[in-house]
Amino acid sequence: MAQILGREPPGPLEYSRRLWLRLWLAATFVFLYAPIAILILFSFNDSRRNIVWQGFTLGYYARAWGNASLIEAFTNSLAIALVSTTVSTAIGALLALALWRFRFPGKPALEGAMVLPIVIPEICMGVALMAFFLRTEWPTDLGWPLNLGPIIIGHVAFSFPFVAVVVRARMAGFDRALEEASKDLGAGELQTFCHIILPHMRP
Repeated sequence: MAQILGREPPGPLEYSRRLWLRLWLAATFVFLYAPIAILILFSFNDSRRNIVWQGFTLGYYARAWGNASLIEAFTNSLAIALVSTTVSTAIGALLALALWRFRFPGKPALEGAMVLPIVIPEICMGVALMAFFLRTEWPTDLGWPLNLGPIIIGHVAFSFPFVAVVVRARMAGFDRALEEASKDLGAGELQTFCHIILPHMRP
């Protein structure tokens, strides 16, 4: 079949390389995810010390579910993750699209400033954000979820450059002839973005 399609079947050397690559990939996944799987397994261990398995229990999960402060922290974490992910994706994608499409004064400076949250240490960024919110006297008596505003802003400031870098790298391989063809066929800017550009950015 390979000869009919014009391709030679893989030789022993290439097959060996593929096998070693798959084994290395499997070992990497085991190295990364085995500790997490073991941690989840031992969370059901009926023992104060998780060194030896002594039996199955759901007691720790029942105690955690009845802990009001833990449930509040978990809810706050979900809210922060949801909002910061949505906002970071939108800002990063639009910034990447602007840097890819337009030429304007100060573009190199903006590109350099965009990657600053990626290259500077996280502790430095955290201290800078804390000093910023203290200096601006950000209100602390707001109700939920507005009281999570500083944390969400910090997450967005750290996350959106990663989105921008990835999306811009994706758009580097975009064929602009597709966009021009869409407009020639009568599509507007919004239709072209939703049906041509956005599906290319989505992966």
